[in-house]
Amino acid sequence: MPGRGAVVLALRRYVRELLRLRRLALPALLLPAVGNIGIRYVAPLLIAKLAGRAADGDGLTLASALPYVLGFGAVLLLAEAVWRVGQHCLNRVDALGMEHLYVIGMDELFARDAAFFHDNFAGSLTKRVLSFGRRFEDFVDTVTYRIVGSLVPLVFGAVVLWRYEPLLVVGLLGMIGLTVAGATPLIRRRQRLVNDREAAVARVSGHVADSLMNMETIRAFAAERREAGEHRRRVAESRRLTLRSWDYGNLRVDTLVAPMSVLTNVLGLVVALAFGGPGLGVEGIVVAFTYYSNATQIMFEFNQIYRRLESSMTEAAQFTELLLDPPTVLDPAEPEPLAPQGTGVRFEAVTFAHAGAKPIFRGLDLDVPGGARIGLVGRSGGGKTTLTRLLLRMADLDAGRVLIGGQDISRLRQTDLRSLIAYVPQDPAMFHRSLRENIVFARPGATDAEIRAAAEAAHVTEFAEQLPDGFDTLVGERGVKLSGGQRQRVALARALLRDAPILLLDEATSALDSESELLVQDALWRLMEGRTALVVAHRLSTVAGMDRLVVLDHGRVVEQGTHAELLAAGGAYARLWQHQSGGFLAEDESEDQDQDEDEDVNGQGREGAGPAGPSVQPGPPEASAALDRR
Repeated sequence: MPGRGAVVLALRRYVRELLRLRRLALPALLLPAVGNIGIRYVAPLLIAKLAGRAADGDGLTLASALPYVLGFGAVLLLAEAVWRVGQHCLNRVDALGMEHLYVIGMDELFARDAAFFHDNFAGSLTKRVLSFGRRFEDFVDTVTYRIVGSLVPLVFGAVVLWRYEPLLVVGLLGMIGLTVAGATPLIRRRQRLVNDREAAVARVSGHVADSLMNMETIRAFAAERREAGEHRRRVAESRRLTLRSWDYGNLRVDTLVAPMSVLTNVLGLVVALAFGGPGLGVEGIVVAFTYYSNATQIMFEFNQIYRRLESSMTEAAQFTELLLDPPTVLDPAEPEPLAPQGTGVRFEAVTFAHAGAKPIFRGLDLDVPGGARIGLVGRSGGGKTTLTRLLLRMADLDAGRVLIGGQDISRLRQTDLRSLIAYVPQDPAMFHRSLRENIVFARPGATDAEIRAAAEAAHVTEFAEQLPDGFDTLVGERGVKLSGGQRQRVALARALLRDAPILLLDEATSALDSESELLVQDALWRLMEGRTALVVAHRLSTVAGMDRLVVLDHGRVVEQGTHAELLAAGGAYARLWQHQSGGFLAEDESEDQDQDEDEDVNGQGREGAGPAGPSVQPGPPEASAALDRR
């Protein structure tokens, strides 16, 4: 749960919003308090004077009472008018502040690095960032109505009481002080209970979001009852902790405040009668009783005020706690202008490890000339995908540097760097938007003709025309209405529309059948023309025609060369090639098993294979796909 630092940061952000909107915030905070003075203190004062006049020996006539009656009505009308103006300003403070905080919250999340989102539930982040903005309204309303709206009138009331009898003020403030002193330790204890309650609510929210995002998996494994049971357990825990915090406020805090409130009212009446003297009269007694009754409401509201503030600040702090650890991937303070000399990519002495893990790369060197088409192959865990992510600067290096066109990517703005790259991941991300919007996401200003051209080149039109609303069909959350192969085609269309000089493909055809791959490979080869391309592949047939293949193993480049050269060398790539089954690597094989099978193949041979595996030369996509079908 949020610590003190997160709460202070949330409070600072909220106060900053009030200062930013001070022209509206000042009347919003003060005018309701002025209205309260009129309603709670000035109007009762007029009634007290009227009662005092009635108690005089001369009695009270309609004519003598009329000024008090008119004054009473005028005060109430004026107080209501002041209230309405204050409420008008407050509405705008709440709305503008929440709007700005919603934007700030998303900006902060956009600034986080990729690892941050790996460690946090999407549902929990959603709740936190929305609560950060929404709770500003609760905070400002509580400050306006419960704090400023009570304390400013209390000061006015104390001044009036002092005129009647100073001991009335001393008694009132003394009793309020004692109540606050006695209740504060209890309220601090309750804060811990509230923290537990909010943590339980966050766990419920996270589980709901996680279940909804994986509903198909839950159904596929017939786990509905199990997940429903887990949800009931979490909801029950949330209910238990919520009741515990509520009961503590009711049975511990309020049981202290209630007797103190009663004692304060009795004390005020006793002081008015005993020390007021003969000059105090009926007017003074009515004023003392009324003002004490109004003031003691603050005692009861003190717990409510604290509950509202702690609830709003705790929820807001759940988000600001995420901001205490700054993002690790930052734009440089003085970024270089984007001016690469070509599109060549170079990894120089790169060392990198994920947090808490062993290094993936130690002093890795790799040179990719501009316009070259490079295939990255090797077993899982060799560092292929990590290499592409480092080029995108999804994480920063521990040592070394990455250059594009001679420019160190760490010296560039991240947006400038990524404007050079079109990226197609193994699991393409789809927004719950239309097919058209998912494609145009790569270049929002693209025309309909450009969008359709990219879709045709990636063979998206072949299935798009069968959808209910064509390109305007919503694809569902994460693209669930599309097959894996269809999502990859959409991602390829997005990359085509991006038209960037550097292309990163991470298993971009892994979800395609061989016939579809034959079509998409044609689009890929056209896409790679004139561009620097790094292509990660387990299905070796998809990269056999590349200009150069780079074999990675445990973060090291163990081989480089063309498909034919590496087969002829009979090394790691040749063994991987021999272990292909339908184009996929047999990744459960050990190195010793690789060597044994290599010797077996060399000794006995197999259909269509020579000493170095299938005798296939690098060639156009038709040849690669034909090989994959075989």
